[in-house]
Amino acid sequence: VQLQASGGGLVQAGGSLRLSCAATGGTFRLYAVGWFRQAPGKEREFLAGINFIGSSTNYADSVKGRFTISRDNAKNTAYLQMNSLKPEDTAVYLCAAETLGPARPGAGNYNFWGQGTLVTVSS
Repeated sequence: VQLQASGGGLVQAGGSLRLSCAATGGTFRLYAVGWFRQAPGKEREFLAGINFIGSSTNYADSVKGRFTISRDNAKNTAYLQMNSLKPEDTAVYLCAAETLGPARPGAGNYNFWGQGTLVTVSS
């Protein structure tokens, strides 16, 4: 499966963005999806995950209550709604897929990665 993240951009602190992760070339409903981010000089950070049927989600403490992950299997797309954005949320955001997985936090669990989309939050 190929993944493409989109929806990034420049937003002021306190604002919102919705990222999309579009999948092609595979059976999307067979994959759990995770969202990660990577800021310059920092390690890749797990943000949120959703299992392959969308019945279970999990979040990193740093984004819990502000970010919401969802998916629409009919559209082969997963989403990350980001609210109350902070300057420290500035990073490249990436989506990844894990075959039939529970969407675990570790990046090594994911088989497929898309190119990222840049989110910049100004103060």
